Amino acid sequence: MDLAFIPSPSVGVVHLGPIPLRGYAFCIIIGVFLGVWLGNKRWVQRGGRSGTVADIAVWAVPFGLVGGRLYHVITTYEPYFGKGGHPLDAFKVWEGGLGIWGAVALGAVGAWIGCRRRGIPLPAYCDALAPGLAIGQAIGRWGNWFNQELYGRPTDVPWALKISDDPAIGRIGGTYHPTFLYECLWCLGVAALVIWADKRFRLGHGRAFALYVAAYCAGRAWIEEMRVDEAHHILGLRLNVWTALIGLVLAVLYMIISSRRVPGREEVVEPGAQEALAGADADGAPEGAKEAADGSVEKEPDTAGKDAEAEGEDATSGAEGGAKTAGSGGKKS
Repeated sequence: MDLAFIPSPSVGVVHLGPIPLRGYAFCIIIGVFLGVWLGNKRWVQRGGRSGTVADIAVWAVPFGLVGGRLYHVITTYEPYFGKGGHPLDAFKVWEGGLGIWGAVALGAVGAWIGCRRRGIPLPAYCDALAPGLAIGQAIGRWGNWFNQELYGRPTDVPWALKISDDPAIGRIGGTYHPTFLYECLWCLGVAALVIWADKRFRLGHGRAFALYVAAYCAGRAWIEEMRVDEAHHILGLRLNVWTALIGLVLAVLYMIISSRRVPGREEVVEPGAQEALAGADADGAPEGAKEAADGSVEKEPDTAGKDAEAEGEDATSGAEGGAKTAGSGGKKS
């Protein structure tokens, strides 16, 4: 008898009239929002304009969604193009099935397009966004909880995940390792690691993003091995484990090579941002301060000085007049 477990939601979608509200989609949307919000804060701290991260995300997010879905469909093609598959189901993103590897890869292409249009270096943008991506993944993983998918091996630990039986899709009820929760916690730890390392070592030129990739891949490799859903295997390892290991190696190599070729951090991440900020500060300054800074404050007439000069002139004239009078009165008759 299980004394404690994490319950799964009875339904993953709630209908508001004719509009379906899906928990999976909500988790993705909230994750994107939090990721962009944190990325914007970090971008401004690095010297960029507020709003730039969101503008580029308009390119990156759609590309990422398409890339994530493509990776999932290609690596798990049987339900869509296999025997008895339904090809149109490949477009049903709301039912689950987004591969983070494809999302990051194609999302980077979208970000590159957005950065190129704004004249912004892609590595700097990725560095600012890295912790937000990890937090977005942490929130997005709860979508798997709503769909009761991607859980681990059977277990009776107190934090086990309760899965309901569903013969229609071959799901066997029981308690399983909540791999979605493990990955959520791991991603939050990755975000904290990147933020700390970025402040401690001033990571630049894409190295904060590379650290995020390396740390995420290290955790994903062992979490992936716990899952029991069907997957393709290569040399006894799940395909996603190989992908994680390759990503880990490439990210570490990038950090090493980048730190040698371009040490330090970018001085300018967005051309014209500092000038615009300085102009905005000047526009918002008090009127007197701006006039003083420009040296354009009109001075009050120096009436006291003029009065003193006038008094001096009067005194001089009086003295001269007295001398003349005294001279005239001293003459003998």
